[in-house]
Amino acid sequence: MHSFPLSRRSVLAAGAAALLPALASAQAGTVRFILPNATGSGVDAITRAAAPALGKSLGASVVVDNQPGAGGVVGLQALARSPADGSVLSVVSNNVVIFPSVLKSLPFDMPGDFTPIAVVGATPMVLVVNPAKMPVSNAKEFFALLKSKPDTFNFASGGNGTILHLATELVLDAGGAKAKHIPYKGVGPMVTDLIGGQVDFGTAALPSVQAHIKSGALRPIGVLAPTRTPAEPSIPTFAEQGLANFAVEAWFAVIGPKGMSPAAVKKAHDAVVAAFNDPAVKEAMQKQGNTIQIGTTEQAQVAFRSEMAKYAALVKKVGLEPQ
Repeated sequence: MHSFPLSRRSVLAAGAAALLPALASAQAGTVRFILPNATGSGVDAITRAAAPALGKSLGASVVVDNQPGAGGVVGLQALARSPADGSVLSVVSNNVVIFPSVLKSLPFDMPGDFTPIAVVGATPMVLVVNPAKMPVSNAKEFFALLKSKPDTFNFASGGNGTILHLATELVLDAGGAKAKHIPYKGVGPMVTDLIGGQVDFGTAALPSVQAHIKSGALRPIGVLAPTRTPAEPSIPTFAEQGLANFAVEAWFAVIGPKGMSPAAVKKAHDAVVAAFNDPAVKEAMQKQGNTIQIGTTEQAQVAFRSEMAKYAALVKKVGLEPQ
C-alpha cells in the first residue's frame, strides 16, 4: 500500500464517504459485466466461472451481458458510455490493446476512456486444425502442407485484429508459411465453422476448444504459450517444435468506464482478488488452463500502455494493414 500524507488521506476518506451511498445503491442490486466477446469465447468461460464468487464479493447479483460485434468494439463502446459508479464492469482480453494498431478509427480512446482495474491472468492459446481438411498432427507437418499447396488453406479468427488473428499471423510468419484469413463475428461461430470444415484451421483460447479437442472434432498442433499447459499437458508448444523462443500470450483483465472513484476501483479490485481466490473458481481456472496472477490497479494502468506499444510493433512485423 502507498502511504499518503495525512491531509491527502483525509481528503480521500471524505471523498470515499461521499461516494458510499452511490456505491451502495450500485452494488446492492446488480453489477453488469459487459463482455465484448460472444458466448463460447475464453473470456466468456472465465467470467461465467467467476460470476457467482464475484457477486458474493461485490454483495450484488452479477449479470453477464455479451455484446460482441466488430471484434469487440461494440461492447467496449457500451462500457465506455456506462455509469462510472462500479455498477458496470468488463472482463476483456488483450484484444483491447491491439485494436488501436489494427483499426483505422475507434469510437473511444484506449485506455483513456476506461479504468484498468486489474490484469487477472493469462489463458493458453492453441492452434487447431480440422483433421478432415488438414490431415496433420504436428507443426512440421502443418507447415509442410501449407508450403506444398500455397493459396489453398484458410484460417479463422474471432475478428479482424483480434489476438486470435494476430497470434495466427505470428505463427505463420515464424514458420514461413501463408494462408488466407477469414474473420468471424466472435469465437462461437468461428469454432462452429472450424468443426464444420468451412475453414481449415485457427487459433483459439484453450477453454473455447477444449471439449472439441477431447472429442476429436479438432486436432491441436501446438500451444502458443512458452511452456506446456498443465490443463492439456500432451499438447506440445510451438517453441519445442522448432520455432525457437516462440510465444504469444492471451491475457485478460477487469476494466471499468473512465472516471471511477478510488473507492469504486478499490471495491472492484478487492472483489476480483476475493473471487479468484475462491476454491471453486480456482478449480475452474485450473481446468481451463488459466494462470491467475492478479496485479495492482497501478500495474494494470502501466501494462495497458506498454502492451499497446508491444502489439503495435508486432502488427508492423507481420504487415497487418489497419482496416
